[in-house]
Amino acid sequence: MAEYGEWNQKAATLGDVTAKTEYDVSRDFFVKRHAGRKVQIQRRNNGGKPYLGIPGSQLEHYRVEEFGDGCLIKIGNETELRKVKREISGLKKKLDALQN
Repeated sequence: MAEYGEWNQKAATLGDVTAKTEYDVSRDFFVKRHAGRKVQIQRRNNGGKPYLGIPGSQLEHYRVEEFGDGCLIKIGNETELRKVKREISGLKKKLDALQN
């Protein structure tokens, strides 16, 4: 289960929405694994909006178990591509502002 203090470390846990975006896993993935006692989840609240939290290490472990080793490489590449596209978009906006 989650290492001592993992719940409190910055960026060590993911919310269900972030997990869907970055790892392509649904909320049902959390609930099924939690019911089977394979992962720990916490019900959390951010500004009145409830969400489920899961330690990133557990999420990666069970993604590999279910989909194989290649899934994390693919996910990492897709995440990196999204970051680069976001950065390019921001730079284009800055360039447009400077040209005007």
